[in-house]
Amino acid sequence: MQLDYVILGVLALDRLSGYDLRRWMEGSGRYIGYGVQLPQIYRRLKTLTERGWIEFEVDPRDGRPDAKVYSMTDAGRAALLEWARSPFEPSPRPMDPDFKLRFLFAGQLDRDIAIDIVRTELDYRLKHDAQSPKAPIPDRYHPQIPELDADWAREIHTMTHENGYAYVMSYIAWLQLTLARLESGHTG
Repeated sequence: MQLDYVILGVLALDRLSGYDLRRWMEGSGRYIGYGVQLPQIYRRLKTLTERGWIEFEVDPRDGRPDAKVYSMTDAGRAALLEWARSPFEPSPRPMDPDFKLRFLFAGQLDRDIAIDIVRTELDYRLKHDAQSPKAPIPDRYHPQIPELDADWAREIHTMTHENGYAYVMSYIAWLQLTLARLESGHTG
């Protein structure tokens, strides 16, 4: 489950409670496109603890319930590294959350891992998505309801296609810039 690697990836940076993990996902992690609710986080924390990938210490809180503060174990580090080094397979859907998860949580571990992930995604996008902006829209529709204007519908479909194409092309440009930055060794 991807949430396991989100949790391990965040715990690679710091010890956190389940509530703190959720705050991270709603804050700086909100752009990875992977939203979960607090009960899901607590269920995964329990599973990861049972698996031996994480452990916790109870942090007493004055006037509030005690908090379990989680940290990664050696087994958790090994699991995260194994996932990070496993082959990345791009999704047919551009800007898939799996790419973002891999880039963020596997890429943070090693520059070469980050380069491989971005290069794999970029090669796939150039092969499959950087096609002509001409919309593959039929020349003529045959409306099944009288209120539908076929020419207007075609125009709306064309504009929607153009929006998607522009979005993918900006994503490809970002991948190219990011790969160049990673390969140059520029870190900030």
